[in-house]
Amino acid sequence: QVQLVESGGGLVQAGGSLRLSCAASGRTLNNYAMGWFRQAPGKERAFVASISRSGDSTDSADSVKGRFTTYRDNAKNTVYLQMNSLKPEDTAVYYCAASRWSTQYPSAYDYWGQGTQVTVSS
Repeated sequence: QVQLVESGGGLVQAGGSLRLSCAASGRTLNNYAMGWFRQAPGKERAFVASISRSGDSTDSADSVKGRFTTYRDNAKNTVYLQMNSLKPEDTAVYYCAASRWSTQYPSAYDYWGQGTQVTVSS
């Protein structure tokens, strides 16, 4: 079992930055690839970014490429999502998740955090 807790969400103006953290307890995080997803009101949960177990490979959605970066510190059992140049359309609840392999598909992820709200004002 892995317990995931996201933090770092909040209210920010368009063009601003936030860094989300996803802290794990239970099993060590280096056993898992990690993903970030988001869900806006009335919309399905959408892939944002993912990172391999070692951190040497990342992937991100076209909508966030060049603005969002994910990285991990396995020694701290924590994964991060650095979000720059935020836009109002980035407003959503953001979730981190753990999987045996890095993928864009939510169904492949075994463990999920509770989510953290990100609101970007125009």
